[in-house]
Formats: sequence, structure tokens, C-alpha cells
Amino acid sequence: MNEGRRLRAVLCQVKPRKGDLKANVAAVRGALVPDADLAVFPETVLSGYFVEGAALEVALSAGGLIEALGSPPEGCGCDVVIGFYERGRSSVHNSLAYLTPGDGRYEVVHVHRKVFLPTYGIFEEGRYVEPGRGVRAFDTRFGRVGMLICEDLWHTLPATILALDGADLLLCGCASPARGYEASLSRPANLAEWDRIAARTAKEHGVFVLLAHLAGSEGGKIFAGGSTAWGPDGTLLARGPLFGDGNTAAGLEMREITRVRTESPFLSDLRTALPHLQHSLEESRSRRGSGKGAPPRRAPAVRAPAVRPPRADGPGDRPNDEDRALLAIQPALVEAALVEFIQEEVVRRRGFARVVLGVSGGVDSAVALVLACRALGPENVFAFLLPYATSSADSLDHASMAVEAVGAHRRTLPITDAVDAYVDAHEPAVTDLRRGNLAARLRAVVLFDQSAKLDALPLGTGNKSERLLGYFTWHADDSPPINPLGDLLKTQVWALARHLGVPGEIVDKPATADLVRGVSDEDELGISYHRADPILHWLLKGYDVESLVRLGFRRDEVAVVSKRLSSTHWKRELPTVALLSESAIGEGYLRPVDY
Repeated sequence: MNEGRRLRAVLCQVKPRKGDLKANVAAVRGALVPDADLAVFPETVLSGYFVEGAALEVALSAGGLIEALGSPPEGCGCDVVIGFYERGRSSVHNSLAYLTPGDGRYEVVHVHRKVFLPTYGIFEEGRYVEPGRGVRAFDTRFGRVGMLICEDLWHTLPATILALDGADLLLCGCASPARGYEASLSRPANLAEWDRIAARTAKEHGVFVLLAHLAGSEGGKIFAGGSTAWGPDGTLLARGPLFGDGNTAAGLEMREITRVRTESPFLSDLRTALPHLQHSLEESRSRRGSGKGAPPRRAPAVRAPAVRPPRADGPGDRPNDEDRALLAIQPALVEAALVEFIQEEVVRRRGFARVVLGVSGGVDSAVALVLACRALGPENVFAFLLPYATSSADSLDHASMAVEAVGAHRRTLPITDAVDAYVDAHEPAVTDLRRGNLAARLRAVVLFDQSAKLDALPLGTGNKSERLLGYFTWHADDSPPINPLGDLLKTQVWALARHLGVPGEIVDKPATADLVRGVSDEDELGISYHRADPILHWLLKGYDVESLVRLGFRRDEVAVVSKRLSSTHWKRELPTVALLSESAIGEGYLRPVDY
């Protein structure tokens, strides 16, 4: 690169509409600014990331990409880096294209195809696209550049190859769903990890690193944005907004590369050592190919837990303060994420302006109510109080209190007559449990009917603890199409409620489903949420009953939680369908919920 030049780069965070090429092209063109040299967009910005089996439907050839983008906007002469699913002759790739303005149209300078396709956890990329087979730097009118996509940067070798190939600027498009809202962090944990990786890569090779992160929400997976630019000494130059779209400018002083590499000649040292390291690499490959020095082949094991629980001070004294600290959240960050989630999923993804929800007087529905009002405005939130004859009077009072506190619409629709009409006519010997489930399902029926009347989307209120323990009425509490609280344990909902200012009378009272008079959640579960949540945490990390007992948890409590967790998987899934063809829905025919 021209060492005396100052490169004006812009990181463009865009919230793509799933599969809507026309809308996404318009968003990309609208983000281009006249005074930039380079505009960098995120991974798969032209289609959205989680397209599953629709990857072929949204894929474009390089020529199709140029045609779709049209001529450069008037006054915007910057080069453009853009992520898209690329249609090849016989495959689909997750690709990043570097484009430069030409004679009335963009020209392709280079296309990088993602090498490392995450296929684990929430990711299934390797199922739908083919990996790229290499990386190389390339020349632009601003100098020599290298490009990577998301996980490519997590591996040290691709960035090293690009630096050795002369790249002074590494550009990376990312679609990394936000995960980890620990109390000690000011941004999601995955973004904190991206900071460490990008800073280390920049400093090790003396290069500028630009990361463009996707924003928005796709089927509940929230992309936090937070794009970053890093100097060749590993310092942060610019950071984009969290949970929002918009441009972030970064001025890159190219002379800094020479200064940094003189002060810290890591890349020069690598070039000197490279012939010897290449010899070592070839020897390693040779040993593995011959079977010498290679570990014996065996079936892949279950991934070991990343964090080990602290040891117990004595038998049966867990959970302790350290366990509870692991569940602590950063409530302001969680609030921002969930407000973004509701706005994205209700308005942009499904085209509604309003929501309906049942408000029971408990903490979960109160928290969902506050979040909905902050996301959509109280004038667009319709709260329904749906008491049955056995409902606690306090529940009705607390529900009214919650609605009045936020100023949402309120309507009370008692369901006693409707439930009792069925019971009296057909099932006079009904048990309390069955009657409670009838009431829960009828509440869902009412909410969906009001949804149709008001043109408002039903909003769920169930928490993660209830979902994992199977402590909910199937096709009732879990029936609304979106749920902001479903990945928060009950103790985390309480923490969020206090942050949001939910009245103390609601937060501090014993948790109850209020389906059977005088019966609390703890009575039915046999354990409190304060003790169950840490056990759930470690079970989800891969520890079994015996491991947790050895670490100081009470066997009876671990057994209760483990049994409920392992015996209620069916309640957390769609109905089981007999598979008779290769195009069974959810098996062969795979499209995301928001496609």
C-alpha cells in the first residue's frame, strides 16, 4: 500500500431481509457514502445467514452479483466488499467479493470462498455449502489486500498466509450470533472473543484488520453488530453500534504499518523461520501419513465441558456463590438484545406492528410486558388478564399493577364459564391438574383469537428453567410464535425484572403457575429455581449426575432436575411426524422459520 496514504474505510452494518435480494441490495446501496475509499459489508448480507436448505435459491454467480448491484451510485466511487452465497458450476459457496467501480458497473477484483464452515452447535453451514480450498492476497488500487470470512479468522494459518503473501489490510465479513451476556461484560461474550482474535492477528502480522459484523435477528438468533477496525499494533480504531445498523468510519494511516513492523518485526521473523517451519510441517504430515507418531483412530468423543465447576467445601453444600455468579447476567445488555429481538421479529420479520400477551401477575409475563412496551411502544401492546375461578386474587392485582406501570392496553376476560361449561357437560370428575391444563390451553386460544382481531402477534412469556424442566402446558404456554425470555433461566428473569423496574411485589413473591389454588412451582417441582438453575447450568455443560454429586451437589436434587430434563425433550419439539419421503418437512425440506 502507499505508505503515505490515509485510507478512508467504512464498516457498513446492515440488517438483511431473509432471502429478499432486492431489499438487501437497496440497503447496501443506501449505506454507501461519497467520501469513502472502501466500504466493507458483513458475511451473507445479500440474503441473511441462516438460510439452511434455501442456500441454492439465494445464491448468485459473480456475474449475477454485478447485475443485481447495478451501476455505482452517483458520487460514490468507493470499492465495495460484500458477502453473499455464491452459485458455482456445481456447488454453492459462502463468499466475499471485492468490487471496484468500472465503466458504469462494478468489476470483480477477487472472490474469497469461506474455507472453515462451522457445523456444530447452532451452525450447520457445512450441510448446505461447499468450503473454499485456499486463500491468497490480491492487488487493489489501494494496495495489497486479503479477505477472510468469520471462522476463517479464528484459525491462525489463513491470516498468516495472507500476511506472508503481502497483504497489509485484512478484511473479514462476519455473521456471529450474539452469545454470552455475563455480568462482567459490556458486550456479548462472542464479540469480546472477536476483539481478542482481531487484536492478536493485527499485532502479530503488523496489518490493519477490519471486521464487518452482521446486525439484526434471524429466527431468534440475534446478530449484535459491533463491527471493529484494528491498527497494525493491535489497537482498536473504531467500533460500530451494538444491536443496530449504520456506518462506522475508520481512517487507516498506512504509514503505521512500517513503524509497527520496525518496532515489532514479527512478520519478518516469521519469513526468516518459515523454511525451517515448512520442513517441520512436511515431516509432521509425513509422520501422520505413515501412521508414525499419530494418535490411534477412534470415534469422536462428546466435546468436553469448557468450564469446570469449582470444588465443593463439603458434601451437599452446592450450589454456592460461585455457581450463582456464573449465572449472573449484564441486565442492561440483555435488555438491549431483547428489545432488538422483539422489534426485529415482530415488525421486520413478520410484518406486525402490535403484540398481544397474557399477563398473569407473575414475573415472567411482567418482564415480557415491559420489554414489549420498550420495543414497540405501549400503544402497540395489548395485555390480557385471563383469570379462572381458582386464580389468586393477588395474581389479578399484580397483573393490573404491571399493566398500569407501563401504560399498555388492558382487558380482563375471565375464562371460568368457558372451562366449566366443558367440565360440567362432559368431564365432571376432572382432576385439578387437568382443569389447570384446560385453563392454560384456553388462555392460548383466547390470545390467538385476539391476535386475529387486533392484527397483533402473540408474544410468549415462558422462561428457560420451565422449558428445560418441562414445567409448562404443552401447546399453551409454549404456543406463541416468538418468546423473548425462553433462553433466560428463572433466576436470570428475576435479575432482569429488578433492572427493568418491575414492581417488587411481583418480583419477590413465590413463583407459581397459579393453575391449582395454593400450589407453588417449588411444591410441584420438588426444588426451588435458586437451587435448580445452577444444576441445569452444569447439566447443559455436559456433566452427569455422578459428576455433580462428587462436586458437592445433593444427589436427590440433581436426580430431580436430571430426570425432568431428560424425560421432557418431546415438549420442546414440534410434533413427531412419520418420515415417508426424502422431502419430509424439517428433515429433507429445510427452510428457516423467517424465510
